This record gives sequence, C-alpha cells and structure tokens, in this order.
Amino acid sequence: MGGNFRNSPNKITTTITSLKTLFDIDSSHKHTHPAGGAPKLLQGGFGDENDEMLSLIAYCSFTYTWIDPRDSPSLQDLKRLKLIQLFSLIRIHKNPLDPQIILPPLFTMLSVNLFRPLPPPNNHLSTLPDDDDNCILNPAKTWSHLQIIYDILLRVITTTEAEELRAAGFIDHSFLHNLLVLFQSDDPRERESLKNVFHRIYSKFTFYRSFMRKAMNDVFLHYIFETETEQRHPGIGELLEIWGTIINGFSVPLKDEHKLFFTRVVIPLHRPKGMHAYHKQLAYCVFQFVQKEAELAGVVVRGILKYWPLTNCHKEILLIGELEELVETLLQPSQYKTLALPLCTQITKCLNSWNSQVAERALYVWNNEKFWRMAAESMEQVFPILVRGIEDNLKGHWSTSVKELTQNVKHMLQGLDPCLYTNCLLHLQIQQTLLHQQHISRRHKWNTIEQKAEANTQTSTNYCMQLQ
Repeated sequence: MGGNFRNSPNKITTTITSLKTLFDIDSSHKHTHPAGGAPKLLQGGFGDENDEMLSLIAYCSFTYTWIDPRDSPSLQDLKRLKLIQLFSLIRIHKNPLDPQIILPPLFTMLSVNLFRPLPPPNNHLSTLPDDDDNCILNPAKTWSHLQIIYDILLRVITTTEAEELRAAGFIDHSFLHNLLVLFQSDDPRERESLKNVFHRIYSKFTFYRSFMRKAMNDVFLHYIFETETEQRHPGIGELLEIWGTIINGFSVPLKDEHKLFFTRVVIPLHRPKGMHAYHKQLAYCVFQFVQKEAELAGVVVRGILKYWPLTNCHKEILLIGELEELVETLLQPSQYKTLALPLCTQITKCLNSWNSQVAERALYVWNNEKFWRMAAESMEQVFPILVRGIEDNLKGHWSTSVKELTQNVKHMLQGLDPCLYTNCLLHLQIQQTLLHQQHISRRHKWNTIEQKAEANTQTSTNYCMQLQ
C-alpha cells in the first residue's frame, strides 16, 4: 500500500503514455524538477483548448507526499494553481469533454490523486511504526489539492452522459468501491465532498443503484459486527445521510428488500459504542422508515431496548431522547398497550441510574403528554414498576436535583390516580417487609450452619488430641 503512495516523474510518464508526444513537441521547453519533483508545464502556449487541458492534466498527475523534505512548497502551490486552471477550463467548456482524448487521462489523474492510502484510525496512531510504508498525509495540507480534485470530479459527473462514462469504464464497480474506502478519511471536508459525489452518482447512474446500496450495506455490517469495539469509522454519518435521501424516495408499501435493510442494518447500528458520532443521521433514517410504515415503530422500540448500553451514559441519554421522540411523533395509539410496559420499564431503570444526567433525562420524559397517554394504556402493569423506582430514588439517590425531579413526578402520579398510587405503595411496603423477613430468616439459617460447623471443628480437634 505504501509503495503506491508517492509517484516519481518516471511513473507519471509511463502511466499517461498517450501524452508522451505532447511533451516531445518542443524539447527546449521541457523541464523537470531537479530534486525529483513534478514536471513543469510547457512554456509554449497550445493553440487548441484540448492541448491546454492535456498539459494541465499531465502536470497535476504528480502527487506529493507532504512529508518529503525535497517537496517544494512553491511547487505544491503551483500544482494547486494548475488544478484551479484546469477546473476553470472544464467549467467554461461549452461542449462535452472528448471521451477519447480528454476523459482517459483526466480520470487517470483523478484516480492518482484521490485513491491513496489513508492513515489508520486516530485511536491506533500510537502503535503505528514510523517508516516510509506508513506515510500519513496532513489533512490540512492535502485538502488544498483534494478540494479542487473533488470539484473537478463532480463537474465531470454532472456534465457527462452516464452511459458514456459507464461504457468507457471510467466509473465502474471498482471506482465506486474506491470512493467508499475514502469515507474512512478523518477530514470532514473530504467526507462532505465524497458524500456529494457519491450521491450524484447514485442519482444519475440508475443502473448502479442496486450495487451502491449493497456496497454501503457491506460497510455498515462490517462496522457493526467485525470492527473492534474501540475502533471507529468516520464516514458512517455521511453514508447514513445518503441513505436518508434514498429512503425518502422509497415507495409505499415498502419492499421486502428495504424492510430487511431496516431490521438487519439500521436497527443494529444502535449497537456500536461510537453510535453518538452518527446518531442524528441514524435517527433520521429510522423516522423516515416509520413514517412510511407505522408498524415498524414496534421493531424500532424492541431493537433499541435490545441494544441498550450498560455503562455508556452518553449513549443512554441519546437513546432516551430517540424513544421519547418516537412516542411523541410516530407511535400509533393502537401500539401503546403492547409497548407501554417494556418502554416504561426501561425508562424507570434509567431514572434509578447513579449517573445524574441519565436519571434527569429519564425523569424529564414524564413531562411528555404522549408518554403519559401510552403509560395509561397499561396503568395496572406500569404503575407498580414506576412507583418502586420513584420510592427508591427518594430514599437512596445521592443527587439532590434528581430527588427534586423525582418528587415532581410523584406528585404527577398521585394526581393521576391517587387510589392506585396508594395501593401500589402499600403493596411495595408489604413486599419490602417480606423481603426483610426473608433476609432475617436466611441470616438465621446461616448463623446456625456456622455454629454447627464451628462445633464440629472443635470436636474434631479434641478427638485428634486424644489420639495423640
């Protein structure tokens, strides 16, 4: 991988063989950087616009490592200027770019600049060997070139016929796969440009849509089930943004393929530890699906409860918010009775959390009128669980603010059904009394066993002494 990271001038001339004759037109104008840098542009002007584009493409096909001390900053700036000139020529070009003369070297240049080794995730940088095979680009520096490269690619995709790019093999499965790999870039500006390019291809190249959906699903599944717990994928959020627009265009009723994607990919994306990085985009996709088929709300609730974290407090807060919004905006009254008990049980567990932020967020849920309506559908099942959680908080929680919020919820419950609250409280006290009696009985049995064991030990000791 590291071997392809930097290109020598010799590699460029062999890669773009069709341009060799252009550089032989006037040998007196041909120069190369003495330290092994990029070849300079021909000084003599070309009379034809295509010739000027070809010369700029040839110049820009050289890539810099950004860590080699021989790289001249002035030459790097010059390449950026040439990229700007090339983009300007393409933008003002009235006719489509020549598929025989311009597009082959242009896509070669784009591929050379874009498809490069990416540094490992930030969490693994400390274990990275310091050698030439693991060259890490500086995102701030490389972006000065990559920004224009992406602008050129987007312009070409927009202005060129899709079938023409497909037939010539410029945009194929391999090209799309390489674009997906780049979503692992740590630079958010590059991922944003990639998102625009990838989405434009999806919109225009209808014959690639199935492949692109499957390729994105493979990225998601690998991240969910095969990636190490602490490792992240920076581009999941951008890929979900693309999916959000795709889901928005799904027809109703949803196809089985789309429902399968929802249950096997979208819901399990709540599982990874780093979900907070893309939760906003994930929630948008979930709500798009539920808006199209309300029955999927139950799948969402059960899926979120299945992947509920045990020690990740920030993730708990996000999931509480997602459940509350789901109940408030999308959950149908016909689903209240079946989902009230599991939802309220989990929220009660959260309000008993020793993390004050999680507990407070769970208590604020009870200010939601829709949540109360849902709980009322299974009042006899929900009330005992909620009363127990409230009383435990008032007796033993360390946070004063949590106790105050708990007291407010208690007043709301008592106002809703005073008799039921009193009965639940009485039943709770009876249960606690029984548990206390069981504890005393169990402690008494253990004391008896310990006393008998001690007596047996003493008897054995005396017997041994008599034998001696």
